[in-house]
Amino acid sequence: MRYRRAYQDGGCYFFTVVTARRRAFLTEPSSIAALRDAFRRVRSRYPFTIDAVVILPDHLHCVWTLPADDADFSLRWRLIKTAFSKRAGIALPCWQPRFWEHQIRDATDYAHHLDYIHYNPVRHGYVERVADWPHSSFGRCVQAGLYPPDWGIVAPALPVDIGRE
Repeated sequence: MRYRRAYQDGGCYFFTVVTARRRAFLTEPSSIAALRDAFRRVRSRYPFTIDAVVILPDHLHCVWTLPADDADFSLRWRLIKTAFSKRAGIALPCWQPRFWEHQIRDATDYAHHLDYIHYNPVRHGYVERVADWPHSSFGRCVQAGLYPPDWGIVAPALPVDIGRE
């Protein structure tokens, strides 16, 4: 099957990346370290900004902004998955072969996807409060003034078509 991807230089994208067979290993300390290392290595060679991220046991979501002269998020994901797989020491395959992306359309779409990312651990029942999930950019977003510290006590109103898992 051929996938049509919306590549745009300097684009902003929401991604969902899922482990193979939904195995739940991403939040183990060694996996978190391997993911951080993989992201750091790839970003040093192929820069991008991680606007928001959440790591759950069997999948992750993030929003990236690419450099103004670059649109190749597929290369970055391939390199991140490969680097993680080499370092993590987890039986292969680690990842589903593909990933899901959505090009962020405007400021409202951006805000909805950040809300979706940060509320995801509560939605899946891992924590009762967004601030209690350690594998998320929520704390960084609070420090940046994007959220109050107690955000997410009430589920955010989101479009029904947001997110893929």
